[in-house]
Amino acid sequence: MAKSSVSLDWCIIRLGEDHNWWVDEVSDPVRWDVDGLSIIDPRQMAHLVELVEPLRDYGFSQDVMESAFIPFRIDKEAGKKRVRLKRVKDSFFESEEKLFGLPDHLDEENGPYADLLDHLTRCRVKMLNDLFDFESKLTVDELEDELREDQNTSFIEGKAIHTFAELCAILDFVPAGWETEDGEKPHKADEEEIDDADLPKLDDAEEERLKNDQSLTWDEDEKDKDAEDKDAPGAKDEDDEEDDGDEEDEEDEDEEDGKTKDDDDDQPRSRAGRRR
Repeated sequence: MAKSSVSLDWCIIRLGEDHNWWVDEVSDPVRWDVDGLSIIDPRQMAHLVELVEPLRDYGFSQDVMESAFIPFRIDKEAGKKRVRLKRVKDSFFESEEKLFGLPDHLDEENGPYADLLDHLTRCRVKMLNDLFDFESKLTVDELEDELREDQNTSFIEGKAIHTFAELCAILDFVPAGWETEDGEKPHKADEEEIDDADLPKLDDAEEERLKNDQSLTWDEDEKDKDAEDKDAPGAKDEDDEEDDGDEEDEEDEDEEDGKTKDDDDDQPRSRAGRRR
């Protein structure tokens, strides 16, 4: 695995707010610009190795991917959310050690990392054309054009694109309106078509019978029916009946109080006291 930079022996990386690792310092600052320089962590590298596995049937070369990254392992901590990495010569596909991968893109147009992007794009296009029955074959230019639109949006917003996101955009790419699931050819259908397909067909007589079946009535329908009955002309609420009953009770109490008062008026009043 020939690497373009021999003096790049170590680097210091930091954990960004996006939970990705970014390079802060390198041992070769002359040729390496750390501004927006990202690095693949071991978890991400393992995921990428899984994503490229299906591409082996479509011409994927493991050597191309090995050459595109400079392997590093953790050397020691370098402060809060910062780690110092040391360069190694292990393979990402064969080593059991957790390795970080720094993309080798000193030459952004013709370097090893640029070759990897082109290689993965061509393999992905071959696989998609094999899995999907497109009206016209998908081309490399079409895939690159769609991805370039998203990248330009990020550049305009001043956001650096992480290497992991750039690679996943290629390896997970599917044309709009298509889906991949277990390597099966997709079938796109509207939600209404899916719902109709799941429901059994009923004749008119059966449909009418079900419509009049009271056992299939929802509780909400019952509540709505009760509300309509209450709102109907001449309908009397339970609250009104209770109010009428209260009024009758109050009238009876008033009559009894009046009668008691009249009886008291008929009795002779005694003097409050006598003078001796």
